[in-house]
Amino acid sequence: MKKESLGSRIFDVFNIMIMVFILVVVLYPILNIVATSLSGGRYVSSGSVSVWPKGLTLDAYKYIFKDVFIYKGYMNSIIYAIGSTGIMLLFTSMMAYPLTVQGFIGKKFITVFLTITMFFGGGLIPTYLLIRNLGMIDTLWVMILPGAVGAYNVFLFRTFFSNIPSELKEAAYIDGANEFVVLSKVIFPLSKPLLATFALFGIVGSWNAWFEALIYLQDQGKYPLQMILRNYLFTLDNNEIQGRVGAANVAINGPGNKLDPQAIRMAIIVITMFPIMCIYPFFQKYFTKGMFVGSIKG
Repeated sequence: MKKESLGSRIFDVFNIMIMVFILVVVLYPILNIVATSLSGGRYVSSGSVSVWPKGLTLDAYKYIFKDVFIYKGYMNSIIYAIGSTGIMLLFTSMMAYPLTVQGFIGKKFITVFLTITMFFGGGLIPTYLLIRNLGMIDTLWVMILPGAVGAYNVFLFRTFFSNIPSELKEAAYIDGANEFVVLSKVIFPLSKPLLATFALFGIVGSWNAWFEALIYLQDQGKYPLQMILRNYLFTLDNNEIQGRVGAANVAINGPGNKLDPQAIRMAIIVITMFPIMCIYPFFQKYFTKGMFVGSIKG
């Protein structure tokens, strides 16, 4: 076995040190958020919590889960994430696949049209007027349909589909399959890395979306979880939270150690990011392959 040179070993050590530093930088805020959400009020208010909870308590979570809008926000976010991602994958695939079919008459026009949309956007006000005229204001569909098709995604899907051997499609044609059967029975099963990668992007993007809800939704019962989080972080001041906490008689470890508003905010951040952190490991094995294969050629 060939022995590594001194320069190679130094390079490896340097890379490991950088990765460890990045890991610490990324993990410290997360650990601090979790620790703060689990700590007693007097420790949080004094700023003595770092990465380990002090005065361990679950009162912040108990307080949060008394809010009925938390459950509604969770359910709404799940519906928006699954619905928008599923529609995005289906519509993007159905638009990208014809661009790989030889002899498709509208291929050039659609390609030019999609390219134009990558350089020019309608803007917020025209988009709002369009959404209003379509009757989607304050409906679930306004959080699902607008992102159904994106030009960048279509081109990546087209590239991926073009890399699939044409012999497989020809064999399906010989067996009597039409284009819809080829797409569903041949293309989709071979496109799992790409579909999984963009499913991850879609789920994360939809889960983190709040601006669309701020603009288009008026009914708080339709708010996604991120809007509930925003309300806790920005629209509730300390006095209001502390008054609500006091009214609920939430106290820990004796007088003067009541639940701190900062702990409530950190707790809702934890429950907001927890589902996404659970999803990542299941998509990780597809992520690199999907992005690599989908960008081999233009």
